[in-house]
Amino acid sequence: MKVRGKKTKKGQALVLLSGGIDSTTALYWASQRYETVVPVIFDYGQRHRAEIQMAQKTAVRMGFKPRVIKIDLRQVGGSALTDKRIEVPSFKKIEEIKEGLPITYVPFRNGIFISIAAALAETLGLSDIICGFNVIDSPNYPDTTGSFIRAMEKAINEGTGAKFSQQKFRIIAPFLKKKKSEIIAYGLSVGADYSYSITCYSGSEIPCGRCSACLLRAQAWEEVSQEDHLISRLKKEGKI
Repeated sequence: MKVRGKKTKKGQALVLLSGGIDSTTALYWASQRYETVVPVIFDYGQRHRAEIQMAQKTAVRMGFKPRVIKIDLRQVGGSALTDKRIEVPSFKKIEEIKEGLPITYVPFRNGIFISIAAALAETLGLSDIICGFNVIDSPNYPDTTGSFIRAMEKAINEGTGAKFSQQKFRIIAPFLKKKKSEIIAYGLSVGADYSYSITCYSGSEIPCGRCSACLLRAQAWEEVSQEDHLISRLKKEGKI
């Protein structure tokens, strides 16, 4: 665990870090507030495995030692992110993205992540679990909502040692009702570097530009009137 030195920071927190825009910003958010921050990265057999290495790089560059937990959700399947036989949908524009449960939804993924994170937090003596969930740009995912967070918080406080303690777990999603561009704007205001933040579902460090994640990310950077840090780095390295 990395201890941050400012006296104004208090407490300890675990941050779910996928490596995307939202979770990367959540890590910066937590670093501004907590004395001790533990980033947790899940290697769950995802198609876009580049995010694991890049998330680790982001955490280390910020001075943290991330924990990588391996689980294999390919055994569950049912998602284009864990079953390579299912094609990741591509679109020309955001308006083409349909309503309803997307094929990129991984069944109960965030519930599984929070459950494991709570178990780890219990062993480490941490009480706050920070998530980058938001519902404005991803309204069709059932496991990013406020009601889901409240239900999971209640469950882990009932099903862990917290039931017998005055110290309860809190699941905190600071960006729940913010647009992705607003999340980026906050991150930029605290010096966030998104150079190694991977969003694309295709599995490559270089964005495909056609999946829903790429389109939403591109729109958000356009709204903040800046070039995506990832794109700037890839250009500098001659990769695009």
